[in-house]
Amino acid sequence: MNQLTAQTVVPFNEFVLKVHSRCNLACDYCYLYQSGDDSWRGRPRVMSDEVVARAADRMAEHARTFALDRMHVVLHGGEPLLVGPAVIERIADRVSSALPTSTALSLGVQTNGTLLDARFLDIFSRWGIKVGVSLDGTDADHDGHRRHHHGGGSITRLADGLALLTQPATRHLFSGLLCTIDVTHDPLDTYRALVRHQPPVVDFLLPHGNWTRRPPHRGASSRETPYADWLLKIFDHWFDAPERRTGVRLFESIMGLLLGDDVATDSVGQAPCRTLVIETDGSLEQIDSLKSAYPGAAALGLNVHDHPLRAALSHPAIVAGQNGPTALAAECRACPIVRICGGGMLAHRYRAGHGFSNPSVYGPDLWKIIHHIRGRMLDALRESP
Repeated sequence: MNQLTAQTVVPFNEFVLKVHSRCNLACDYCYLYQSGDDSWRGRPRVMSDEVVARAADRMAEHARTFALDRMHVVLHGGEPLLVGPAVIERIADRVSSALPTSTALSLGVQTNGTLLDARFLDIFSRWGIKVGVSLDGTDADHDGHRRHHHGGGSITRLADGLALLTQPATRHLFSGLLCTIDVTHDPLDTYRALVRHQPPVVDFLLPHGNWTRRPPHRGASSRETPYADWLLKIFDHWFDAPERRTGVRLFESIMGLLLGDDVATDSVGQAPCRTLVIETDGSLEQIDSLKSAYPGAAALGLNVHDHPLRAALSHPAIVAGQNGPTALAAECRACPIVRICGGGMLAHRYRAGHGFSNPSVYGPDLWKIIHHIRGRMLDALRESP
């Protein structure tokens, strides 16, 4: 392996720790458990103290090697709260104490919210752990997808957890809501159900799919734009509101890119990938949405026991993810909005036999969304005094 330096690569600055490999829900669209990649079955349920310590030391080494001024660590799963509050605290303590004082640490957790209680919130408050929660709109719509293994809905327990999280003493920990789009649900009903919790930001997620395994309602016709049509009803409502009740990450990212910003998301833009996943057994992987493409798509063949994290920066998949437009399909590179679209999420470009060098399966939707937002912004500028 060539010697890597801070001058020749873009180092990782976000690490996703898969602290628990199982989930207490059985969501019907889950990319981890419903896509055919069953690597989770062979991994420990819980990240051991040994793996946590090794991962923390590797992250500290990475921070020193590349003189990182900040690092973001997200506790993820499965459902991360299954590890219990004591383990969450040990992880926060171990990671925090390992990093050099010159590297500011931000901690987060992404949860389905059903296990949130006062014990967790006390620890989250102590360590400043920000909490993202998954919620799919109205109560009925949420329970249509996000169910317990016995078949019962999860909204009641989620609502109890959100009520605790959003009380005045802990609301500052609330980082936002994730909502997976179902175009059969009313978009404005969905939006209103989300904003009644006053989230600082909402992330609308396109269901994971690709050219081989198409997303729901995403047909072969390039003229069909069901996801754009759904999202743009929310955009117009949000954009025209006299006071915006929340941020919407996708809309704000596109608007920033249109204004010349270099937005770093895995959905739009051309910023290099700076996220690395550490599994419960210490394996290093790419962003795990890739597991929706085919079994093993996220694997790098590296682990925290035997490899420094910088070793992943030489892996061809990571190199391609950091090379922006050069890794895109020819038609994407020639597209006038490629700087904004960025080719879309990598997982959505896959086609069996052709790899990832394809436009996004959501290409028509992304084109329509970007052009609509651009038009609304231009109209607003023309109308301004």
